Amino acid sequence: MGQFTFNETTIEGVFIIEPKVFGDERGYFLETYNKKDFEQAGINCDFFQDNMSKSKKGVLRGLHFQKKYPQAKLLRVAQGEVFDVAVDLRENSTTWGKYVGVILSATKKNMLFIPKGFAHGFLVLSEEAEFTYKCDEYYHPEDEGGIRWDDPKIGIEWPALECKYSLSEKDRSFNFS
Repeated sequence: MGQFTFNETTIEGVFIIEPKVFGDERGYFLETYNKKDFEQAGINCDFFQDNMSKSKKGVLRGLHFQKKYPQAKLLRVAQGEVFDVAVDLRENSTTWGKYVGVILSATKKNMLFIPKGFAHGFLVLSEEAEFTYKCDEYYHPEDEGGIRWDDPKIGIEWPALECKYSLSEKDRSFNFS
């Protein structure tokens, strides 16, 4: 199917995506998104906001979600490596409260697609990471919600690091589910 391999995960609608990379001694080329290929895989989103963040090793961002304006996201790492997590918050889902965790890296060039209705977070594993993602809904600051990264009901197995995790005050203040 086109320029991508779409790998299903244990949660319906969440995909680990591997792009075809064309490279030689001069460097490489790859597509990071192709609407036609994604639609053929059953991913029908109109992305209209791109975001990028840069973080240091041990930074843990999340778990964030939008309440009234949920966002589907296509996530990738432009530099470095992160452990990326999607938690199913869809009402009536058979996998509600379950999560998918995957290492995304600039070296592997893999991506994660998360449909609407998920909380999202990531932990930086490399010295620095530049994290980029497309969204199919605008960000509404007043609509943001969050769940504690260490919620025991979800039980995310975050990778151990030789440094402490670094969280924002906002992320530390989230309640358990």
